[in-house]
Amino acid sequence: MAGQTVFIGDRSGGRDNHFNLIRMVAASGVLVSHAYPISLGPEAVQPLESWLGGITLGAVSVYVFFALSGFFIAKSFDRSPSLGRFVRARVLRLYPALLVVLVLTVLGAGLFLTTVPAGQFWPSGPEYVLRNLSLVRLQYELPGVFEANPYHGAINGSLWTLFHEVMCYIGVFVAGLAGLLRQKRVFAICLAGFVVLCIAAPALPLPGRAETLLRLAFPFAIGTAFYVWRDQVPLRLSVGVGLIALAVLARMTPLFDMAFVLALSYWMFLIGLAPVPRLLAYNRLGDYSYGTYIYAFPVQQLMAWIGVGTALGNMAFAFPVTLAMAVLSWHLVEKPALSWVRTAAPREVRS
Repeated sequence: MAGQTVFIGDRSGGRDNHFNLIRMVAASGVLVSHAYPISLGPEAVQPLESWLGGITLGAVSVYVFFALSGFFIAKSFDRSPSLGRFVRARVLRLYPALLVVLVLTVLGAGLFLTTVPAGQFWPSGPEYVLRNLSLVRLQYELPGVFEANPYHGAINGSLWTLFHEVMCYIGVFVAGLAGLLRQKRVFAICLAGFVVLCIAAPALPLPGRAETLLRLAFPFAIGTAFYVWRDQVPLRLSVGVGLIALAVLARMTPLFDMAFVLALSYWMFLIGLAPVPRLLAYNRLGDYSYGTYIYAFPVQQLMAWIGVGTALGNMAFAFPVTLAMAVLSWHLVEKPALSWVRTAAPREVRS
């Protein structure tokens, strides 16, 4: 019927969406944003930073990742036949590709990049891999690697978000066990309390990591809320425009970041679920966003190390190499790992 309202739930049940493409654009946005500090030094101004009061293109891209992740992780928990399968899916999506990039980093750095003797470099390799696999106490540097680069020392500065993503996964796991994903009124009360905490956070004596977790958990919570109320959240251009107007009105207030993230998150679903059949062809390629995200920073540092000294040059040389690594990561590591989720322990049933 003409003029009939379409809700998120009406279009999010299958795979006819553009979220793989959106995630890939977001991963590329992180690469573009990082090209400036990697080429010019940590103080370089990144795209959008001046326009959005300190929010960089990289931060916008990470917000997109977390908003989409909130929706799909909640959906995964809600529809998993067992708790074990849900946990396996999360572990196998995150860790195999991460392990490979960490091992390749150590091998490549030790064989070709380090300026220190082998006896000084190689003992640090296992610690680098294990600490970064833990996600809790990341190790960004290896002896003698990228120390003369403009953004000196750091090998993979993108990995810090993974700890916060896992914490959000745990949040969904706990909420799911408590039944909150299906008890909309109770979920609404918890969400309201979380929003109040986010608003009050700048005035609270929170450690830096907790404050960062709240900042990234906010778009994740929005995505989760979109799943919980998927049959009530409409997909309307007028709503998207209204949320942009709300963010503009909040521009000079402490609530701007939250208003901006809300508008951004809604637009990602408006675009991701738009009926544009031609864009669906991208889904046949694969999901290269995670590989792009975890390989981009070390590849960009490598470009700076070989002498690419401009941000545009860094993007131009790093992107095709990163994309090649991401394609290999998806087809050789990530996709095979995810196939194990469907084949492992098929008789498990959630109690």
